[in-house]
Amino acid sequence: MSNLERRARAWIADDPDPSTRAELERLLADRSAEAEAELEDRFAGRLRFGTAGLRGAVAAGPNRMNRAVVRSATAALAAWLDEHVPGSRQHGVVVGCDARHGSAEFVEEVALVLTGAGFHVHLLERQRPTPIVAFAVLHLGAAAGVMITASHNPPADNGYKLYLGDGAQIVPPADAEIEAAIEAVGPLSRIALGDADGPLVVHHGPDVVNAYLDAITAASPAPSDAPPLKVVYTPLHGVALGAFLAALERAGWPPPHVVPAQAAPDADFPTVVFPNPEEPGALDLALDEARAIGADLVIANDPDGDRLAVALPAPARPGGWRALTGDQLGSLLGDYLLERSSSAGTSRLVATTIVSSSMLSKIAAAAGASYAETLTGFKWIVRAARTSGPAEPTATTRFVLGYEEALGYCVGEVVRDKDGIGAALAVLAMAAEAASSGRSLLDRWDALEIRHGVHLTAQLSIRHDSPTALMSRLRQAPLQELAGIPVTEALDLAGGLGHLPPSDVLIYRLGGARLVVRPSGTEPKLKAYLEVVAPLASAGLENTRRLAAETLDRLSDAVVGALST
Repeated sequence: MSNLERRARAWIADDPDPSTRAELERLLADRSAEAEAELEDRFAGRLRFGTAGLRGAVAAGPNRMNRAVVRSATAALAAWLDEHVPGSRQHGVVVGCDARHGSAEFVEEVALVLTGAGFHVHLLERQRPTPIVAFAVLHLGAAAGVMITASHNPPADNGYKLYLGDGAQIVPPADAEIEAAIEAVGPLSRIALGDADGPLVVHHGPDVVNAYLDAITAASPAPSDAPPLKVVYTPLHGVALGAFLAALERAGWPPPHVVPAQAAPDADFPTVVFPNPEEPGALDLALDEARAIGADLVIANDPDGDRLAVALPAPARPGGWRALTGDQLGSLLGDYLLERSSSAGTSRLVATTIVSSSMLSKIAAAAGASYAETLTGFKWIVRAARTSGPAEPTATTRFVLGYEEALGYCVGEVVRDKDGIGAALAVLAMAAEAASSGRSLLDRWDALEIRHGVHLTAQLSIRHDSPTALMSRLRQAPLQELAGIPVTEALDLAGGLGHLPPSDVLIYRLGGARLVVRPSGTEPKLKAYLEVVAPLASAGLENTRRLAAETLDRLSDAVVGALST
């Protein structure tokens, strides 16, 4: 018996799910090279907490999402909470899920393990958006929250997203401590299981959802003189539609035109190649609908409702529409929210990440607001008040906006994570305000670039056999120039930098440009984030944009060349 077969049979003996046990037995019986390779991959390691918890394809084995993996992760969570959070059993854990394959079964597994460990469980209605789980942790005073979702990952995937009692995702050292607790779990058969419908489980109906809707609509009500906006909306086969429609109604907006083929939850996402609103083609059906009805705005959420995409009419462009980048929408929201918020007696804070555009920093400075940059991920962004410098936040520090370039936005302090529904309400208010003065959001973006300079960003994914080795080489021989532009500063975050904790990230500053490089956490590739900033030239905005775009193209080619060897 090979070592691989020995490990597979040991896993089968401990797996609580007969369907995944049978799945592995079939692979073992199939002696083909393809089956062997599949087994090797499934036992190459086990899923680990990454940027957003555990994520992987739903299948058998330690490197996949299944009941065995969920059971060990939840047992580890219970042990960690017992050790680190006094009273956590009484405060309980919020548990929710979206409509992904396996979600209902994984929620049941989480509830069984938690109740078996003596924890109260706040079980939310199934097929609810992720922001509602994050909100519920704070709203219910829970010790933690578990959301079963793979967000915008491919259809085969599911995941396990973990929040702590502050309503934000886990950060070091909690993630490493829970990882260690998973290693110490031991045989799954020894984990006590409770009753998913027993007295320790509180089944929440619309109470939590209504509280969430009240909070986000209070933060972004429709302006009293708002002109009617014709909006096309798609949840991309996800679970955000019900909450989005209810939020619009409560805030005072008319119902949108919903893309019919993408309205109902469907874990196979049949109309899109990849269920991520950033991906080319994901918004095609929504844009077709928008052109057909003469819409003013297209709004899309990703499958679990935490991301937001916006597209606007642009008659001069092919197809007549333009999708805003995450940086553009983040800067527009920052400018709008700071403009309409009072600075009297408070310190207003906006935050983004080191890979996002620097435009927000200039908007904040012009508004007299505080600005923070964090590592990638909302687990850092929502904690920006505590990581932006040595001073602790005061009761008068007000978190106005956090955003990341990957279409994630957090408006105010209602939800301490990305919230694509709450952010959509703010976008509608901003668009209505612009329309009432005869402008569009693209006009507002023009005004921002006239005031602060043209800001263009691009993200590159560069495949490499050994990203770790390439990062090491870059540290030993830092880049000196790119496309003929000298590097003026090279920063290495491996040991931390200022308020930023240690991270495998390199930052290069050039005249009028910046490059950030980091390895992917899930694939054999490097991610490179470029920004070009150009003050408005005397030739005008469009010529400045053209020249900046040419520089960005040259830098992109140079980065690919430098990082592909």
